[in-house]
Amino acid sequence: MTAALLNSSLTSLPLLARGKVRENYAVGEDRILMIASDRISAYDVIMGEPIPGKGALLTKMALFWFDKLQGIVPNHLTGEDPLSVVTEAEREQVRDRAMLVKRLKPLPIEAVVRGYLAGSGWAEYKASGKVCGVELPPGLQNASKLPQPIFTPATKAEMGDHDENIDFERCVAIIGRELAEKVRDIAIQLYQRAADYALTKGIIIADTKFEFGLDADGTLTLMDEVLTPDSSRYWPAESYAVGSNPPSYDKQFLRDWLEQAQVDGKPWGKVAPAPQLPAEVIQKTAAKYQEALERLTR
Repeated sequence: MTAALLNSSLTSLPLLARGKVRENYAVGEDRILMIASDRISAYDVIMGEPIPGKGALLTKMALFWFDKLQGIVPNHLTGEDPLSVVTEAEREQVRDRAMLVKRLKPLPIEAVVRGYLAGSGWAEYKASGKVCGVELPPGLQNASKLPQPIFTPATKAEMGDHDENIDFERCVAIIGRELAEKVRDIAIQLYQRAADYALTKGIIIADTKFEFGLDADGTLTLMDEVLTPDSSRYWPAESYAVGSNPPSYDKQFLRDWLEQAQVDGKPWGKVAPAPQLPAEVIQKTAAKYQEALERLTR
């Protein structure tokens, strides 16, 4: 395995943005080199230690799903080799962990689709019987399967802030009714196709978030990562039970450890800096991501 990459440092291309996991470099005016680092975040805080192999694994999984979802909506992939736009010396930072994509105008909302009640959706349902304004039947429990998938958009937060769940009318106010309806319908189609496929591999996709942009012609295009354990809640079907949080393939192992972690003798307050991750937590988190990819693609 190549060395873990906490931060990329390309000098041959201008850096556009450094996110929680990905770094975007400009390639001319119309393309972006998107590099997935091995960073991991939880509670919107980036951990100080990388998860070796995570960036390559996320990239492989995203490419797998882009292929599976063809025919529903165009995506941002150019099909060009990411290694072709960097210098020889920079190739190891890019190999297997990058996508060369079209430069789009991103929509300022996240297209979240939920097929099951979990996380913030479960908390909201308990308080109001709704999730993002969507009325749900009474009597549902934690991890209940919903009668049909629902679209529960969120606003994109600045780095370090939390995304905010919004209702559909607020989404309409931000991007317009026609586009909001199109995003909703396409996001639900994408989720349904992916969830149906994952179930044949023994994985439940409880929820996920998609990101969309518009190309120069105004065509709606699927972008960023898609259906990775970073953007989705993956549950093993064999241990799923209504009423409790199923064990998951995403960052739950890391979150559970952080819940009991201490800094200076006190519980960690979920603000930077994060506690130092022990080797065992790094290894087990890496193994969860690897297992998810292997189950989906076997």
